[in-house]
Amino acid sequence: MLEHLNRAMEHIERHLDHEIDVAELARIAMTSEYHFRRLFSMLAGIPLSEYVRRRRLTVAGAEVLDGGRTLLDVAVSYGYTSGEAFARAFRAMHGVGPGEARRDGAVLVSQPRMSFRLIVEGSSSMEYRIVEKPDFRIVGKKARVTLIYQGVNPGVAEFIKGLGKETVERITALTGKEPEGIVSVNDGFAPNREEGSEYDYWHAVVASEDAVVPDDLDVLHVPAGTWAVFSSSGPFPQALQEMWGNVGSQWFPSNPYEARPGPEILRTRFIPGTGDADAELWIPVARAVRG
Repeated sequence: MLEHLNRAMEHIERHLDHEIDVAELARIAMTSEYHFRRLFSMLAGIPLSEYVRRRRLTVAGAEVLDGGRTLLDVAVSYGYTSGEAFARAFRAMHGVGPGEARRDGAVLVSQPRMSFRLIVEGSSSMEYRIVEKPDFRIVGKKARVTLIYQGVNPGVAEFIKGLGKETVERITALTGKEPEGIVSVNDGFAPNREEGSEYDYWHAVVASEDAVVPDDLDVLHVPAGTWAVFSSSGPFPQALQEMWGNVGSQWFPSNPYEARPGPEILRTRFIPGTGDADAELWIPVARAVRG
């Protein structure tokens, strides 16, 4: 899997001055477009579109300093429709405009080329199971929040704070099994999962089949499918973050599954008197088709 992914990365480098077709990248990586985007963001820590943008502006920056072509020629060759659009993007990344950079020999920012490799550590292993789950309902309260990759998401924190004890108790009472109790659910992402885009955050339960849902609660119907369920226990949030990283960097490249569209479900239970937590992460997956 990683070999094919790295071939896709080479394709990006060869086509920075052309439109990059994500479907073609997925074909080279021998996976679906959805899984390619998802796996890339898990491994790289940034969305695919952001990586491509930053690589283009890195290479364009070198050409700006070189002075061999006009600024407009550089802009057009890297997909910008005007010198103004190029200047805005250039300044956002490098902190100076292209004209200033060429005149003053400014220090520019560089996005290194990425490649991926699997690091196997014999001292640790991942705990997971595959669950075939019939259709179910997620019931609770949802909010449209801004995607933030690092640190506490203030939109999520404010949303949970405003729910109130009585509402949380009513949601909890509707719980079924697998996973049981209050869960965090992330769904409705933009295709590229760009930081600053929006998604649906749910404070909810996987409801029992016979649960009668009050009108003031939100409901998400989830079709039957396959789920990879990962478990971790340890210091919070370090153990949880390590589990997330291992799913992308170790589990997906080593197993015959790929991510499929659907909500991602996280169940976290804090261990009293410690800074530790038990966590269970549900990721919707499908058997990978290699061709």
